[in-house]
Amino acid sequence: MSETFKKLADRISNYEKEAIDYETRLTAIPALGPENDGEGEVKKAEYIKTVLEEKLKADEILEINAPDTRVASGIRPNLVAKFKGKNHDRTIWIMAHMDVVPPGELSLWSGDPWTVRVEDGKVIGRGVEDNQQGMVSGFLAVQALREEGVTPEYDVALLLVADEETGSKYGLEYIATNHPELFRKEDIIIIPDAGNEDGTMIEVAEKSILWTKFRTIGKQCHGSTPEKGINAHRAGANLIVRLDDLYKIFDKNDPLFDPPISTFEPTKKEPNVANVNTIPGEDIFYQDARILPDYALADVEKKIQEMIGEIEQKFGVKIETDSPQREEAAPPTPPDAPVVKALQKAIREVYGREGKPMGIGGGTVAAFLRHAGFHAAVWSTMDELAHQPDEYAKIENILGDAKVFAHIFLQK
Repeated sequence: MSETFKKLADRISNYEKEAIDYETRLTAIPALGPENDGEGEVKKAEYIKTVLEEKLKADEILEINAPDTRVASGIRPNLVAKFKGKNHDRTIWIMAHMDVVPPGELSLWSGDPWTVRVEDGKVIGRGVEDNQQGMVSGFLAVQALREEGVTPEYDVALLLVADEETGSKYGLEYIATNHPELFRKEDIIIIPDAGNEDGTMIEVAEKSILWTKFRTIGKQCHGSTPEKGINAHRAGANLIVRLDDLYKIFDKNDPLFDPPISTFEPTKKEPNVANVNTIPGEDIFYQDARILPDYALADVEKKIQEMIGEIEQKFGVKIETDSPQREEAAPPTPPDAPVVKALQKAIREVYGREGKPMGIGGGTVAAFLRHAGFHAAVWSTMDELAHQPDEYAKIENILGDAKVFAHIFLQK
């Protein structure tokens, strides 16, 4: 394998122009969901399909269109490109998403977000890292196979999905729900959509996510006569302090995660009254909790309600709650799963480093696959510039990760 891999790696090392060209063409087609006043991914998918057909010469292309009446095309496209291997017992999946986020404040960019610029070994533009870097690395790995005439050990599939940035209802969630037959327990599924600078983090687990909106209802009155009202702001502030005890109650430590604990942080605060001399009768704040899989969200919510009851009784207020986001952690991918071992072996060969299975506090689309019983790993070598102005991807990372994928394509 080493001689064959060397041929692939050498070819990929010469793909700098191809990497820039792919990034340039992809970036020039903004794929924004309707939540961001966009038309979806149809135009970008058309270009990608051309690449899959003409450049990569896929053996089979499946189009899975999720209906969405909010966009002019009426669909959100998802593409599966299959490349036959020597053995069909499993498929090696490389999954990336086509949609991007808006550029945000344009004055913070040093150029047009939709026109790629190349500076100091980096391609700069909206979407170049999130998630075009992983997409392009997948393209280049397969392109090297084709141009060298190498057949992978197992079947290879590139999965390009819609709607990752706004919930995946029309992307991976739609596919996992309506086409679970695409995946098998034996498959190796890699999602290059998060990572660290040296490519050593292999994300195998995620915490549960619980966002809670707290609406405290009291009685508004003049600031000089507090006895005539009930200060919703004071009660809400006391609740914030009381909720800090969740750290003591749900205090398990798991070194797989960074940070290794559950977190319970007050975040957004909505305005209440407009003037200083009015005691507010309503107060709203939010909490962002990231909870280790050891705990059921129902148990956390029960404890929160007990704390709310204490504050209601003490201050004479009514407190209502809502959950803008509630996601129970999926079963983790085992640290010794085949996908983890395959990545570790390839990372060692390409980068000379040891890949480490880790858990994160954020959520990824891997959860949809893990909930369905499939072992998926999220991995990439990146500086984590997602959603920032002057987002960039290092060309050396694009090429290096392509070599990692190529190595995995050859593993028996």
